[in-house]
Amino acid sequence: MKNIIGAAQAPSAPAAQLVEIGPDAEGQRLDNYLLRVLKGVPKTHVYRIIRSGEVRVNKGRADAATRLALGDSVRLPPLRLSERAEEKAEAMARSTPARSFPVLYEDEAFLAIDKPAGVAVHGGSGVDFGVIEQLRMARPGAPMLELVHRLDRETSGVLLVAKKRSALRHLQDQFRERETGKTYLALALGQWPAKCKVLDKPLVRYLLPGKPGTEGERRMRIAAADDPQGMRSITLVRVAETFADYSLLEVTIKTGRTHQIRVHLASEGHAIAGDDKYGDFALNKALVRQGLSRMFLHAWRLRLTHPASGETVQLEAALPPDLAGFLAACRPAVTGQG
Repeated sequence: MKNIIGAAQAPSAPAAQLVEIGPDAEGQRLDNYLLRVLKGVPKTHVYRIIRSGEVRVNKGRADAATRLALGDSVRLPPLRLSERAEEKAEAMARSTPARSFPVLYEDEAFLAIDKPAGVAVHGGSGVDFGVIEQLRMARPGAPMLELVHRLDRETSGVLLVAKKRSALRHLQDQFRERETGKTYLALALGQWPAKCKVLDKPLVRYLLPGKPGTEGERRMRIAAADDPQGMRSITLVRVAETFADYSLLEVTIKTGRTHQIRVHLASEGHAIAGDDKYGDFALNKALVRQGLSRMFLHAWRLRLTHPASGETVQLEAALPPDLAGFLAACRPAVTGQG
């Protein structure tokens, strides 16, 4: 990338810059690119300058989802951060702790890690930093580390991080075209009916009531069949093991909607144990006393096509000790033979 933002400018007279897109940004969304290069600029301001047309791609207006191509010319408007904003951005960078995560697979194209529960995949929405920021701090020499997809904060398991722009595009295309195989382990309340194998229910977003002047929390619900906002969502369910009060399910998603598994299972009357958004809140409190302190949802297996070799890669993350221990406690004790 030529003329990277950050070239010296007189503080009193910031100027617009033209940036030529190189291989490191080829195929990236415009909003994600700007968030990466405009360090310290608030996200709300980044989207504002896109909507206003102050950011131009090849001299024309572009929306946030525009994919950048090699050689594109991007106009970056004059921006000046206040000293306070710059200090805040620098302080946040300094306070982000370096952290390594268990690596399930790694080569020159991407790595797969076993994300622990309780850690967001990225900063934002009240979270200063997440997996990707910590990983970048732990690998300061890495030319690029970008999330391929996302997992909910309380979901553990397989998470992909691209190390090359070409790998990022290829892997994200696989997710977008539903060419990956994503299977989760979920502990559902009650006895899941074995005949209920396919859930094909559209989902729609909605907002919970928020405090005056603020936006409420985003949630998902099953949409009416004729709802134009409904997004088709398909979940495949297989019973792996049954317990007195629970069912361990292998859940494969054919679409990647927000909270898809959680809403689909809850809509059948079998919410995920420990789910604090769509579950049984009274029971969740009892589960904490029994040793389950978080939602029992784990990204177990992921099948994909390698972005460089074209070979099939299957990744697997074993159940973490807290979930495996809870399952063991649910199984009946084995008595000796007389």
